[in-house]
Amino acid sequence: MCKIFVRADPVLYETSTRSLRLHGVVTSIRLENLFWRVLDEIGRRDGMSVNQLITRLYDEIIEARGEVRNLTSFLRVCCLRYLSLQVIGGIPGDVSVPIWSLDANAVLAQERSAFEQPASSVQPA
Repeated sequence: MCKIFVRADPVLYETSTRSLRLHGVVTSIRLENLFWRVLDEIGRRDGMSVNQLITRLYDEIIEARGEVRNLTSFLRVCCLRYLSLQVIGGIPGDVSVPIWSLDANAVLAQERSAFEQPASSVQPA
């Protein structure tokens, strides 16, 4: 099992730092190259650059939650959820389908049902 992970191209887990402006404030984000690739794919699906995507995600998390304590962690989780949602079919693997065109409520419902544990498999504390 570990060979699959250990033999990954080291470039994938090397980090890169990018600077961008979030409402006039310059900020730097350091992510592993694989995450930058995924963010690029997500952005391209909706006709955005990575910087535009990050700004949009930032604005929407602020609107929904009022704050984001760790933007870098939030972006990593966005990437993992994107890939996970592709695996379960909530987001089509066809990258020509824009994410904005999807029914967000249906995608979220599919995600919840895919990761719910049946009551019989829950272990007592």
